[in-house]
Amino acid sequence: MKILKIKDNTSEKKSRFAEVENLSERIVNKTLEQLDREGVFVFPEFLLDAEDLTKDQMILRSVNDAYRSANVMGFLGYGNERLIIESRFSGNEDFFFQYLLDKVLDFPNIGDLESDADLNNRLFNFLLFLFPYYLKIAMRKGVFKKYERNRYNDENVKGTIDVVRHIEKNIPFIGNVAYNQREFSYDNLLTELIRHTIEFIRRKSYGNTLLLRVKDEVQLIVEATKSYKLYDRQKIIDRNKKHIVHHAYFREYLSLQRLCLLILQHQKHQIGQGALRIYGILFDGAWLWEEYINSLIGDLFYHPMNKGQKGRQHLFDGKKGPIYPDFISVNRENRIIADAKYKPLDNIGNKDYLQLLAYMFRFEANKGYYIYPEASNIESLKLRLELSLNRGTTYEKEFSRNDIHVIKYGMKIPVNADNYQTFKSEMEIIEKEFKQEFI
Repeated sequence: MKILKIKDNTSEKKSRFAEVENLSERIVNKTLEQLDREGVFVFPEFLLDAEDLTKDQMILRSVNDAYRSANVMGFLGYGNERLIIESRFSGNEDFFFQYLLDKVLDFPNIGDLESDADLNNRLFNFLLFLFPYYLKIAMRKGVFKKYERNRYNDENVKGTIDVVRHIEKNIPFIGNVAYNQREFSYDNLLTELIRHTIEFIRRKSYGNTLLLRVKDEVQLIVEATKSYKLYDRQKIIDRNKKHIVHHAYFREYLSLQRLCLLILQHQKHQIGQGALRIYGILFDGAWLWEEYINSLIGDLFYHPMNKGQKGRQHLFDGKKGPIYPDFISVNRENRIIADAKYKPLDNIGNKDYLQLLAYMFRFEANKGYYIYPEASNIESLKLRLELSLNRGTTYEKEFSRNDIHVIKYGMKIPVNADNYQTFKSEMEIIEKEFKQEFI
C-alpha cells in the first residue's frame, strides 16, 4: 500500500505526490461537491450551506509546481493508494484532530478501540462513530414516516383486492380476502435500514457503549420497526439504494440513509476494495473549530449558526441583509463580537476585517476577536495582536479611535505531546486561560 501524509492549509511540492499519483490526479482541482457525488463522505452534512467549507472548495488546488490543501482533514483512497490529511498541528500522532472530534462529536479514541491500524478499518470506525450524531440530528424531526403498501389477508377489507393472491390463498372461500393497502407508517424502508445498522453496531465490542449516547432514539427506532428480521438485511439495503430520500425537509434523514448504507455494505468488502473509485471521509476543520470554541464559551455568547440556518440576524430593518456572526456576547453593556477562524493567522486578511467591523458596528460592540489555533512553539508576540481603528483619511491629519479594538487571539496548540492524555491535560490548562479572556 502506498501512503502519503500531508497537513491542512499547507503547500507541498507536486513531486511529493508521485507515490499516490493516480489518486492525486483524481482529486486535484475537484470541488467537494464533485467528490461528494463520487462517493466521498463529507462531514458536516450541510456542505452546500457552509460558508468556510463550500461546494466550490477544493481538497487540493494546483498552484504552479505545488498543491495547496484547505481547511479539510480526513482520509482518501483509490486502489492501493492512500492520502491522509492531518491537522497542521499533528506530530507523530494527530492528537489535535482527535481532540476536536472528542470535544465536538464525543468520539472515542480510535486507537483505543482497534489494534488493527489498517487505514480501511480506521475509515470504517469513523463512519461507525458518526452514526449516533447523525441519528440524533435526524430524529429531531421525529421518527421518519412514509407511505408503505402493505399486504393483508383477512375479513376487514380496506384497500385494493389482490385477485391473484386471493385465489391462491382463499380457495375454497372461508371468509378472508387478500388485499393491499397504502398506509402512512413508521415501519418503512428507511427506519428498517436504521434498525439494521443499530443491530450491526450492537455486535461490535464497543457497540453498546457507542449507542448508549442515543439510547432514547434507538428505543424509538426499535419500537417502530416491528417487522424487523435479520435475514431481510440485504433486501432492505437494495431497496434503500433504489429509493433515496428526496424531500428537502428530510435532508438529515438522507445523510443518515447514506451513512447507514456505507456501514452495512462494509460487511462483505472493505470500503473501496474491488472497485477503482475514490472513497474516504473528510471533515470540515473550520466547522469543528467553531463548534469547539462554542463548547468553551457557549454560556457567555450567543452562537448563530449560518451552516444550520439558526439564529439569523440582519444588518438593516425589514429583515434585509441576513448575517451570522459566529459569537455575540450575552453582555450587552460591553458587547464583544468573536469570529472563530481555523485558517492560519497570515490568511486572516482584509475581507475578514471588513466583515468583523460590520458586525461590530451593527451590534454596537467596541471589541472584536479573531480566535484561531496556533502552534505552541510560535513566538508569543504573534499570538495576540491588538489593532486600533484609524479615523480620518490620508488627506487629513490621522488619529486613532482607541476605544475600538480587534484582537487576534491565538490558542496555543501543543504539538510535542508524548501521548493523548498529556495532550488533553495541556489543552485543559490552555482552555482555562482562554475562557478568562471573556470573563
